[in-house]
Amino acid sequence: MTAFLDLLLAQTPAADVSGPAKINILQAIILGIVQGLTEFLPISSSAHLKVVPLALGWADPGVAYTAVIQLGSIVAVLWYFWKDLTTIAIGAFKAIASSDYDSQEFRMAQGIGLGTIPIIFFGLLIKILVPDFDKSPLRSLGAIATASIVMSLLLAIAEKTGKRHRDYEKLEVKDGILMGLAQAMAIIPGVSRSGSTLTAGLFMGLERAAAARFSFLLGIPAITLAGLVELKSALGEGLGEGAVVALIVGTISAFVFSYISIAWLLKFLQTHNTWIFVWYRLAFGVAIWTAIAGGALVNQ
Repeated sequence: MTAFLDLLLAQTPAADVSGPAKINILQAIILGIVQGLTEFLPISSSAHLKVVPLALGWADPGVAYTAVIQLGSIVAVLWYFWKDLTTIAIGAFKAIASSDYDSQEFRMAQGIGLGTIPIIFFGLLIKILVPDFDKSPLRSLGAIATASIVMSLLLAIAEKTGKRHRDYEKLEVKDGILMGLAQAMAIIPGVSRSGSTLTAGLFMGLERAAAARFSFLLGIPAITLAGLVELKSALGEGLGEGAVVALIVGTISAFVFSYISIAWLLKFLQTHNTWIFVWYRLAFGVAIWTAIAGGALVNQ
């Protein structure tokens, strides 16, 4: 048991995958849990992966590390929605072969494809214009807190005013494009990819569960690309054995808890509203600003 605890707590260098931080296995498990529980809930995984380590006295794991363990979340969403994805893919190919461009599957594929373009475009733009984005003011705690508060208010308005008269079967191409534009906002930590797309879906009159379901499908290309790019970069830098273990452990942890959060949220939104997330995000942002003002956290 002592040897096992020593293994968990042994500091392992994570090279550029975690920036200056050193991630041990216990920390990797916890970061994976945080990633998994917050990636698909509308509360911002990037914000929690920034705040939780600081609150626990750890160093910031960095955007590269968090992007790589997101691959666990991607495997989870692929597994959960495999039937939906195969139906859309097969249906889209059949629609193209028969020139039936009004089919639901073809429109879904179009919506996901076109909706992915904005976040790729702005992501590449930031990578070119702000190569040191890991240290950008946009990743500061103050920015995260402000984004969380603003998004909580937008979700509250969407919850209050949304008509919710369209279900999953009535999704259109324009829904993918508009939700894709909202998804691009999630480049800023604290906004939440899931939160921005869910909010946009409610504004457009989608039912809560339908908006969440499409949000998950829409996020697959973007999160996958981000994770693969960062993984390629990390492997190019070369990783020590300990860093590889920490990445694997964090990714597995993220997979397990991502699957749980997906299943829970879809079931929850079938019978509940989103006010719990509104109040949580508001409290989260206020708590961060309060900690900064009181000196408990540094606005970095």
